[in-house]
Amino acid sequence: MNQTPLGPGSEFDIIRRILKDAASPGPQVALASGDDCALINKGDGGYLAVSVDLSVQDAHFVIEWGTPELIGERAVRAAHSDVAAMAAQPFGTLVSLNVPGKSGPSLAERVAIGCRAAAEQLGAPLIGGDLSHGGASLVVDVVALGVVEKPLLRSGARPGDEIWVTGELGAAAAAVRAWKAGESPTNRWRRAFWEPGSRIGEAVFLAEAGASAAIDLSDGLLADAAHIAAASGVGIEIDWDAVPAAENVETELALAGGEDYELLVAVPGGILNDEKIADFASFFGIPLSRVGRTVSGSGVRVFRDDAEVELDSMGFDHFVDG
Repeated sequence: MNQTPLGPGSEFDIIRRILKDAASPGPQVALASGDDCALINKGDGGYLAVSVDLSVQDAHFVIEWGTPELIGERAVRAAHSDVAAMAAQPFGTLVSLNVPGKSGPSLAERVAIGCRAAAEQLGAPLIGGDLSHGGASLVVDVVALGVVEKPLLRSGARPGDEIWVTGELGAAAAAVRAWKAGESPTNRWRRAFWEPGSRIGEAVFLAEAGASAAIDLSDGLLADAAHIAAASGVGIEIDWDAVPAAENVETELALAGGEDYELLVAVPGGILNDEKIADFASFFGIPLSRVGRTVSGSGVRVFRDDAEVELDSMGFDHFVDG
């Protein structure tokens, strides 16, 4: 292991420049940057999975879209989505919270209560953090901790694998688009944004079934598929008509909208048969959809009726779209 190649995008170009010629981590670190979590050797053959995830007012959420409790819950669920993507079992959460200088202690308490509720629901109670008061923005920074024996990495896909996604895509992005347009999103879209599913059990199921690689979908199916492609040294082809867009959401938004926090996995061909797909849907209550394949080459392409589709966006980029 050690370090996983990042995919394209200005955000990741910055990370590459920051890490260029950086000191190598010590032997305790099995996997450093580039995947959903860093992996620390536990000494018994297993790993501690560690991820940090930042939620910033007006970049990741707008306060008026929800409640302080929902802001805290969403921040924790999003962070633990990274732990889930490695098929790790969460066990602890740390939260650093800054509330704007103009706000009182009530805002801090309500956000933190939301963080605590989500952490406990995920089996990863709060075990520490930091609290600050000042500036103009509400900021929630979450460290998610998990343990895993056989981590599911971004780098394991091989040509000929199938590409699958859990759940439905695009509803959270549709909610954001509606709010920004001054409209009210549907309840389904609103829930998708504020209550993302950290697919912990789903990832374990897929890893045990034989999945070769995985990533959680935060920046959009296409952008995150590009990380699998770069990490694994493969190309990925997506079938437009197979993308599981949420109700009343157009396929292009489902491909590039982001904020889904579902899983994208690569699986060797034929492993996910009809019986396993039915078992998955029955146990977890969400669909499992085959949306494409890995091929020799690089990058991500979308096909519709055997013709390649040119898209306006390949996903969210903080330093372009933020």
